Amino acid sequence: MTNVATLEGLVPDRLSPRTRKIVLEDYCLPVDIGFHDFEVGAPQRLYVTVEVWVDESSFAAEDDESAAWNYDFLRTEIGRLVDDRRFNLQETLARAVYDVVAARRGVTGLRVSTRKPDIYPDCAGVGVELSSF
Repeated sequence: MTNVATLEGLVPDRLSPRTRKIVLEDYCLPVDIGFHDFEVGAPQRLYVTVEVWVDESSFAAEDDESAAWNYDFLRTEIGRLVDDRRFNLQETLARAVYDVVAARRGVTGLRVSTRKPDIYPDCAGVGVELSSF
């Protein structure tokens, strides 16, 4: 194993990270979502992906848990959102997730997407996406 200390100062400035991203990909959960009569009260599988770009101070530089951006926050807050209410539209749910994450310290960019995988037999899913860029 290479000693990290021996690499210090050897990475050229042009290769220094310009962005830092944290990802929660395809979090699958049952959600009471939809406006059709057959959807109300019948939870459907929904995938949520959140990509969070954070500033340098919010991205751990040391191998220490206390320096890390907490992934559990993403899962917990999304779970809380879908447990606390029903949604008619993916757009509304995506906006709610977006707002919760965007309000966090250190966030410099954000992409939230939702996808229902069981709507059409000939499609991987139908969904929506919001992003800051």
